[in-house]
Parts: sequence; C-alpha cells; structure tokens
Amino acid sequence: MSVLPPVRRDRVITQLPQCYTKEAALHTKDSFHTKVKTACQEHRTGTVGFKISKVIVVGDVAVGKTCLINRFCKDTFDKNYKATIGVDFEMERFEVLGVPFSLQLWDTAGQERFKCIASTYYRGAQAIIIVFDVNDVASLEHSRQWLEDAMKENDPSSVLLFLVGTKKDLSSPAQFSQIEQDAIKLSEEIKAEYWAVSALSGESVKEFFFRVASLTFEASVLAELEKSGARRIGDVVRINSNSSNMYATSKKKKPNCCQ
Repeated sequence: MSVLPPVRRDRVITQLPQCYTKEAALHTKDSFHTKVKTACQEHRTGTVGFKISKVIVVGDVAVGKTCLINRFCKDTFDKNYKATIGVDFEMERFEVLGVPFSLQLWDTAGQERFKCIASTYYRGAQAIIIVFDVNDVASLEHSRQWLEDAMKENDPSSVLLFLVGTKKDLSSPAQFSQIEQDAIKLSEEIKAEYWAVSALSGESVKEFFFRVASLTFEASVLAELEKSGARRIGDVVRINSNSSNMYATSKKKKPNCCQ
C-alpha cells in the first residue's frame, strides 16, 4: 500500500509551464525534452515516480517565504507575521506527463540565530529557491550569500536555481521595474530562473511552483535515463569481456586429440 497521498486534480501537469521571462530562464523551450516525453510514454522513468525531490527555500527574514509556500500548498495568506523557527516543510504531489512526482518544500528560517540550524537541512536539494522582497533592495543583495551558503551542501552541477521576488502587490510600477532589472541581471549571473509573485493576491504563485515541479521532474528523468544508459553500457562491456575470456579459456583447454 502506498504511503504517499493521491495526486489532486489541480496538480496534474500535461505540458511544460512557460517561464516568467525569457531574459532569465533556465531554458525557453516550449515543451518537455523529447527524451523525457518518450520515457514517460514508454514507462521508462525508473525510480522517479517513487522518490521525493527536495526543494529548499532560503532568503532574508520576513521576505515572505512561508507565505509563498502556504499560498500554493494551502491557498491561504496569513497577515500576522510569524518567524519560522529552524525549518518547516510541506509535501506536494504532482502528476507530470502521467508519472507521479513528489516535491518536499523546505521552508528555512531567515533569522541569523536559526541559520546554523536551517543550514543542516540544505543538503541533497534538487532545487533551491532564493526569495527576496521586491520592496527591499538589501534582500536582493543578500541573495548571493544565501546561495553561497546553500551551495556548500550541494553539487552545483545538479541543482536548479530560482530567484523569486515577493510582495509584488506592494510595489509601485517604477520601483518594481528598477529592482526587476537588477534581479534579472543577478539571475543571469548565478544561472537562476527569475520570477516575481504576490502571495497576497496569488499572482503567478501556482505557475511558479508548477514550473519548479516540471523542471525538477525533467532533470530527474534525464538523470535516471543517463544512469540506466550507463548501466546498459557496463553490462555490454562485462558481457564482451566475459565472452573474450571464455574464448581464451576454450583455446587453452582444447582436448589432446585436436592439437
């Protein structure tokens, strides 16, 4: 019996969600990788449907990390600020191209006194979401340090990065335009995908997390295919090696009458 909850109808993904802006995107393709689509159709996704992919959410205190997660997972918004102590997490189940896929969203504390506790949970992330407040330039500037701390516990070559500006509803058009330019520039430098959202109104929140789930799923399937391909190549090498040894052995063990 499965211990994972069933997938909700509003968590089914059949097409690749588009990026927020092509100026700062992990990729701008209109659909999933051909290999991924074929693997899903042929049920060759390996253990992807059984694993839980870890996503850590980091950023300064009070930038809206918890509100962002709660808006997506619970469709709620709490105006009464409560600092996260240490870490908290939510589990979200998706169905991507017919394959079950689970994300564990780790909400980490932004306060300095809890930083050492939160950092112990950074390890093993498939995606890192760096959150800043579009009304607070300092929180964007601190994003580099948050990324540096998170990457100490992870392999840079296998982690997807997202830079997300929150509280868009509180920003004036002129103010937002300026900080967005800076955020896009930073995203390009750190090779992250940029998004701007509002947890209060819900603007772009669902689209953002669907994008995170889809790209994480795509990366997981491609990694699984690469591993299975390596195993097949290894098997061929072993078979060929054994065949050569058998041939060499048979030559050595010819009966006397044939010599």
